[in-house]
Formats: sequence, C-alpha cells, structure tokens
Amino acid sequence: MVIIDWKPDKNLSTPIYKQIIGYVRGKISNGEWEIGEKLPTQRQLSDGFNVNRSTIIQALDELKAEGLIEAKGSKGTVIVNNTWSVLASTPPPNWQDYIESGIHRPNLSTIQVINNLEFKPEMIRLGTGELSPDVFPRKMMKKIMGRVSDKMSSLGYEQPKGSLYLRKILSQYLKKYDINVSPSSILIVSGSLQALQLISMGILHHGSMVLTEKPSYLKSLHVFQSAGMNLKGVNMDDYGIITGEIKKRKSNNKTTLLYTIPTFHNPTGIVMPDRRRKEILEICEEERLPIIEDDAYRELWLDDEPPMPIKSRDGSGIVLYLGSISKTLAAGLRIGWLVGPQPVIDRLGDIKMQTDYGASSLSQLILAEWMSSGLYDEYLIMLRKEIKLRREIALRTLEDNFSDIATWNRPKGGFYIWTNLERKISMNKLFTSAVKRNLLINPGNIYDFSYNQNLRISYSYASLDDLEMGLKKLSQLIRECYRYN
Repeated sequence: MVIIDWKPDKNLSTPIYKQIIGYVRGKISNGEWEIGEKLPTQRQLSDGFNVNRSTIIQALDELKAEGLIEAKGSKGTVIVNNTWSVLASTPPPNWQDYIESGIHRPNLSTIQVINNLEFKPEMIRLGTGELSPDVFPRKMMKKIMGRVSDKMSSLGYEQPKGSLYLRKILSQYLKKYDINVSPSSILIVSGSLQALQLISMGILHHGSMVLTEKPSYLKSLHVFQSAGMNLKGVNMDDYGIITGEIKKRKSNNKTTLLYTIPTFHNPTGIVMPDRRRKEILEICEEERLPIIEDDAYRELWLDDEPPMPIKSRDGSGIVLYLGSISKTLAAGLRIGWLVGPQPVIDRLGDIKMQTDYGASSLSQLILAEWMSSGLYDEYLIMLRKEIKLRREIALRTLEDNFSDIATWNRPKGGFYIWTNLERKISMNKLFTSAVKRNLLINPGNIYDFSYNQNLRISYSYASLDDLEMGLKKLSQLIRECYRYN
C-alpha cells in the first residue's frame, strides 16, 4: 500500500481536493506509486491528508475519470494507469506484478509501518531495540576515529572472511567466554541478520525446517521463509526453550536446525540457565541438530553476568555462534561475527563476497581499535549503568500505571520488558491508536506464531522523559481500549 507523506495547504487558493489530485497524479506519473498498487481506504486517506471524507471522494472521482485509478470491489481502489500510459499506445510495465513475484517476502504490514515511522522526530519509540542517541559515546568515538585516521593506509576490500586483524582480536575476545577458535573460523558480517541470510543461502536446502523459540525475534523476519524454508515455534517456559519439545518438533525427513537466543532473549528477556543450555546441546548432539546461537545481547547484563554461551561447550562443531556490536555500540557500523567450523565459514565467506564484497573496511578498523585499545570494556561499564537506570525508570512507571491492567517480567539485562495485558483487546486497534498519539509500540504478535496480548516494551531508545511520559500515555490508551472493547 502507498505511503502518504504530505498534507494539503489550507491557506492556498487552490481547492483542497485539487491539491490532493495534483499530489496523487504526481506520485503516479513519476513512478513512486506503481500500477497495480492499492490505495488506502477513504477513511485512511482522510486521516492521512487531514481532510473530511467528502473531499477525498471528490478527488478520487476525478482521478477515476482521468483513468488513473479504478475501484476493484473487495480489492479496494487500485492504480491502473499513469499519465504517460493514458497518452501513449504502449503502456509501461506493471512493476507490481514483478514485485509480487519476487522471492523475498515483504515485511508484515505492522513492521513496515514501524520502519517508516521510526524516523519521525515527534514519535516516542517504546519498542525500538536500539541504543538511544543520548548514550552514544561521542568523546570516545572521536578519540577512536582520530586513532583510526592516523593508522589508516587504505580503505580497500578486505579478505573474504573479513579483516584478519579484527578476526585475531575477536579470537582473543571470545576466549573470555570459553570459545576457543582461530581467526580462520570467524567470519565478519554486516550484522547478525546478514549471517542468517548467508546461512539460509549457503548451507540449507529448500524445504528445510528451522526451529525457534515461541515467541521469537526470528518470526518478525522472513529470512528463512523467503529462501523456501519453514519456521516452526517451540514452546518456552521461564527458563527458555523447553528441551523436551525439540525432538517432537524436529522433522525426520527434512534438514532441520535450531535457532535460539538464550541470553536476554528477544522479545521476552529470558536468560536460559546453564543447566538448560547443557541439556539443549546434549539433545542436539544426539539428534545431529545444528544450533544457531544468537548472542547479540550478552554484554548487556545489568545484575549478574549470564551463563557461558552454548558454544563454550561445543566439542563437535554443532553450534554456529553469532555476535554483534549493533546492540552494544552502534547499529550503524553494521558489524557482527559468525563463528563456526572452518568449512562452513569458508563457504559462507565465499557467498558474502558474491553478495557485497565484504563488510565496511572502515567499520572493521573502528571496531578493531575499540577492542584493542581497552576503551570498549571501559565503555561497557558506563553503558550498563545507563541501561540499568533506564530499566528502573521503566519498571517504576509500569508499577505506577500498569499494575491493574498488565503483568510483566523483570529483565536481568538486554533491552526488553515482555508485558502481558490482562484483558483481551484488539492489538491492531491499540497500535493504530498509539500511532495517532505519536507513540510507536511493538505488539507481541509480530514475534509469535499465534495471536497474543503482549507488548515488547523497550527501555533502550526513548529519552528518559519520553520513556516515562510515553508509558503513561500508553496506559491511558490501553484503558480506553478496555472501556470500548
């Protein structure tokens, strides 16, 4: 569906409906809105343009008369022509047909809205899993950038697996988590998400089964499904994925692997205890079931250090281990790492070279300097204090405003508070109402395999004032939904 990013100027002498016609005609003629795309409903257009419905009807009628749009019954109003094809005998290609036939599935509509609205400055982002600009280490980064510029001799392509210098540093860094691997078993990737894309392309067959927690961050993506794989949820308890259900869910006639976030799980915040990690590894070794361990939140512990990674016990090379600085330092640097058996890393490194010729060499230099200088460890100590303060403010605000309408967990680290509403309401309606009040929330059903009454509340991004104010406004909205439900 098209996005409305403009409002008519009511101070102009040009009638409002004609301004709308001009805007829509321009979007269609310059190719931003493609033939085959569906227009929003009249009510949505009315809200988007901030005009009454009769004005929208008047504008649509004229656009229909021009042959640019057409009502398709239950399918809604669709763009059927552009100004060039009205004048020319040969119409342009219907790009929508090409888009719909593409391999990669589109994001869920809610996630598309979130992605578009996250950059509107008036929005209070209560679900964003990213560090606030308020905690960005400006002085430290300036120091690091100065050192990097002094050492930099070129910014050419790196080796297929990434900078050898950075991989050596990461090899030493991982030893503190009992992960003892050589640089040749580490692949530098452009964030953990790219690692998953490479795995889906490089080592899995079409029709493979990927098991994951229910709910899971992975469910909000279409990485594996777009590559022809099936995603299946495995139930969780308070300690993470339930080990006894892994065998039940495993397919005997298809390649299967397990994706898990055992440390500060996204979205629930659960930390899997050491005993459960050991059990999962034993079951997967017995079943010859590879594991993808996503450990992006490990350094964000706030009370006690979490148990060692599953990978630390891996003696048979069954675990592919993902790490990243997207959550701890700077998402925009787009640097993560994948650790695994050397043949797998060689294979995925070759595919990465075919897709983007390597992660940013500048970002790799910056991370190497952060880690080798000792400033990264120093920074993490300060970061944990800031994140802990944010967690306490969020929990206190929830206690003051949500105690009679919801329950929630107390996370020991990470970014998220998994909140469960006590009464059933339309989460889509709550999401839409929140957007109208300049609140951006992440409904829990985008992470689940079935409908739920959860919210993923993040205390990492919004300013401290916005965090408190936003949660209070959200409480009021939920109560309104309760009243009118």
